[in-house]
Amino acid sequence: MIDMDVLADVLEAMRAGPASSGRTDVRAPWGLRFPQSVGATFHLVLQGSSWLLPPDGAAPIAMGPGDAVLLPRGLEHALADHPDSPLVDFDPTVEHPAPASEGARSLLLCGTYRLDRHRPHPVLSHLPEIVHVPADPGRHRTLHTAIGILGEELDAQRPGAAAVVPALVDALLVLILRAWLEDRRCPTESGWSRALTDTAVARSLERIHAEPGASWTVADLASDAGLSRAAFARRFTEAVGEPPLTYLSRWRMTTAARLLRDHSRPLAAVAKEIGYTSEFAFAKAFKRDFGVAPGTYRKQLVPA
Repeated sequence: MIDMDVLADVLEAMRAGPASSGRTDVRAPWGLRFPQSVGATFHLVLQGSSWLLPPDGAAPIAMGPGDAVLLPRGLEHALADHPDSPLVDFDPTVEHPAPASEGARSLLLCGTYRLDRHRPHPVLSHLPEIVHVPADPGRHRTLHTAIGILGEELDAQRPGAAAVVPALVDALLVLILRAWLEDRRCPTESGWSRALTDTAVARSLERIHAEPGASWTVADLASDAGLSRAAFARRFTEAVGEPPLTYLSRWRMTTAARLLRDHSRPLAAVAKEIGYTSEFAFAKAFKRDFGVAPGTYRKQLVPA
């Protein structure tokens, strides 16, 4: 019996540090311009309303209470009470004075998830520039409950909020992506919404993630899924966007990067854990994917 949450595993591997966020209390008229971010930018409308103004001149997106939006590649964008409101440069991590205006109030939570962009996982790289999850009554109850609790904690500033808020912000990345993928779940649609729900593909992904160092073959994975080799390879590639062994290689290198980042174990041990019997072969494969040797990669992560 496999108990492997592939989506959680992917996001954990891609995180490069804690999320940063800030409470933004504004009153109309207002307009905030957010610069390009090194991570994935997110916004929650806790009270009131907002317009998201995309960077490419695309149509503004109306957002209401409980709405969540994620910009996976952190593109420059803006939020405003109206699409025509003038904009000012804004940094959500800096404390701003309370607004003096008596206009309609909006309470937002704005922040950034630090994600490793050296070799982004397909579940993130295949996302659109803007992931918008509206507050749809009866759907995504867990996400909207979390947003509601965040709004209460930030507005009331009760004892313990400093512990509750970061934990909820961390959970929101999974909750937003899960909700967005569920909204696109369709048996005939390609992409990760299908990959995580197609029984055969999901099972093979679980096996790869649970044991990235195992000597997997397409025949092994196909047999486990109850499909012919050709049928499995086609189904996996259509859903995931690349063939099974290509994905296996990708995940091995992603796992290696996480081990180098989070642990101090010897390179030989890292190589063995992801299925390489030779440290030299591992180092060669890692450098091909990341542009540097694994030892150099690890040193670059250590603060000066």
